[in-house]
Parts: sequence; C-alpha cells; structure tokens
Amino acid sequence: MSKNENHIREPRFQIVKRSEMVWYKSWLIRVAAIVFAMLICSVVIILLTGYNPLQIFKAMFDGTFGTTRKIWNTIQRLAMLLCISLAVTPAFKMKFWNIGAEGQTLVGGLAAAACMIYLGNVNGYILFPVMFVVSILAGVIWGMIPAYFKARFNTNETLFTLMMNYIAMQLTSFCIVFWENPKDSNTVGVINSGTMDGWLPTIFGQKYLLNILIVALITIAMYIYLKYSKHGYEISVVGESENTAKYIGINVKKVILRTMALSGGLCGVAGLLLVAGTDHSIATGTVGGMGFTAIMVSWLAKFNPILMTLTSFLIVFLERGAGEIATAFQLNESVADILTGIILFFIIGSEFFVQYKINKRAKHKEEE
Repeated sequence: MSKNENHIREPRFQIVKRSEMVWYKSWLIRVAAIVFAMLICSVVIILLTGYNPLQIFKAMFDGTFGTTRKIWNTIQRLAMLLCISLAVTPAFKMKFWNIGAEGQTLVGGLAAAACMIYLGNVNGYILFPVMFVVSILAGVIWGMIPAYFKARFNTNETLFTLMMNYIAMQLTSFCIVFWENPKDSNTVGVINSGTMDGWLPTIFGQKYLLNILIVALITIAMYIYLKYSKHGYEISVVGESENTAKYIGINVKKVILRTMALSGGLCGVAGLLLVAGTDHSIATGTVGGMGFTAIMVSWLAKFNPILMTLTSFLIVFLERGAGEIATAFQLNESVADILTGIILFFIIGSEFFVQYKINKRAKHKEEE
C-alpha cells in the first residue's frame, strides 16, 4: 500500500467547545464585537449616505434618551419585551421551542379588551382582578394546546406554536370587525376613552410606571423560580436529557404541560399590560413582533432573567435609534435596518467565540 493511501490528512484547525470562560473575558469579547460593529457601521454610513458617523450615532442616542417622554417610552418598550422574553425562557430552557409567544400575548390582550368592552361598567376593584385572571387563562390555554400534543403525541412544537400565532391573529381580526367602533371603520379605536374603565391606573402621573413595576417583580420572581425552586431544577434536567429526567423519577409530560402553562400565562400578562396599560386598544399588530424578538433576547442572555434586562435594552436601543436615524436624516428606513442588522450580527457572532475556541494543530512529520 502506498504512502498516500496510508496517510489521512487532518485539518490544521480544530473547533473545540470551551468548558467554561471567566465572566469578564466573555464580556470583553462581547464589547469588542460591539466596537467592531460600530466601525463597520461607520464605513457603511460614509459609503451610503456621506454623513458623519458621529452624527448618526448621536441621533440614535437622541432617539432613545432625547426627551423625558422618549425615556419613558423606551423603558416601557423594554419592559414589554422583557416580559415576553421571560415568558418564553422556561420553555426554551427545557428545550421546548415555543415560537408562539406572539399569539399567546395577543390572545391575552384580546381577553383583556373583551373584559374592558363587556365589563366596563363594573367596579374597578372587581374589573382589574377579572381582567388579570381572564388574560392569564387565555394565555395558558393557548400555550397548553401545543404542549398537550407534544406531551401526548410528540408533535413538532416549533411548527405547532408557530401556526397558533396565525390563528390568534385571525381570531383578533374577527373580534375587531365584530367590535368595530364606529361601524364600518374596521378598527376598535380607544376602548372606553370617555370613562377609562379598565385602564391601568397611573402612578405619580406616569401611566407606564405600573407596567414597569409589574415586569420588575416578574423578573425577580422568574430568577428565583429558575435558579432555586424544584420546578426550575426539573426544567433544567428535562432540557439536558429527557431520559435522565425519567430515570431519576421526573414526570416529563407533567413538566412540559406545567412549563408551557407558565409561559402562556406570562404572555397573557404581557398582553394585558399592552392593552390595558399602554395602547388601550387591540389590533393584530399590538404585540408588534416582540414575540419573535423575545427569542433572541432570551438566547443572548443564556436564559438568565437578570441579563435579559441588558439584552432587552440593547434591542430596544437599536430599534428606537434606527427609527430616529430614518426620521432625522430623511433616509430610507432600510439604511437604519442595515445598521441594526450589522450590530446584531456581530453580537450574535461573538457568542461563537464565547462558546468555542479554535485550536491550531501542530505539524507532524509523515512516517512510513
């Protein structure tokens, strides 16, 4: 047999998963990725628009923190995105790929709108608890349907939850036409604009403050639930290996149903906050894609509820900053989307270097 037939050529570089990285090194990698992204964005800005990149970045900052109102709107958006991200996190940690947060949040908001329309004359001390219960129940039901079929028949949860989004949107469209006000307007408009029945109360004159406080409490509770509770431990074990979970006596089907009930319920709360605390109306675009954005927020934070606050802020900052760029410089919105995409690409790509390292193989002399 010839020398070439005996020799198996091995690659010069090898990708190896890291066992663990010191926290400050991982954050240095992420910060470096953002710096590189900003440099690339600067080059793109000069080539496409001819503007000074510093002007563009200043506009992004002004779009987020330029006025007191913008600051409150930013925090409100951050809170809603964070709430939905917290909702999908238990399911993702269990490796149940719940892509249906958009629909689960929407039906929660739809339930809240129905309570505001049909129970508007009820005393607020009764109406608000009823709205919370009905919205949570709607989200739970919407999350439990795919969970049941997954636990019972091992269906594909990704496709199932995705299809449930479209059903939720069509159900909302039907209700909007049924409730349209005024007639033939194809819109619900502001619900109870005169009486403000069902509107969440303002605190210290800030209508978004209650929403923010509720989400802050949910964040703390979710962190404790996932890290220190028995249910959180069971979610982690099922996510690592269903066979291991069954071996140590964990009822996997029960964990799937319970976890998706929790995810759906929290999405229902987010829907309530959007309808009763923010928009005071309902539309198919009420959630505004946050159900899908939440997937990236949860993944980037490695399912850590505290870190999700930072990742949510980053996403909201980019969204609002991009919108300000398009308005202030009268640019096509595609330019703003390009900048956002570049930054997110580098941030997501940096996770590769946090998770893996590239080893270079030493050259060996060939022996016959």
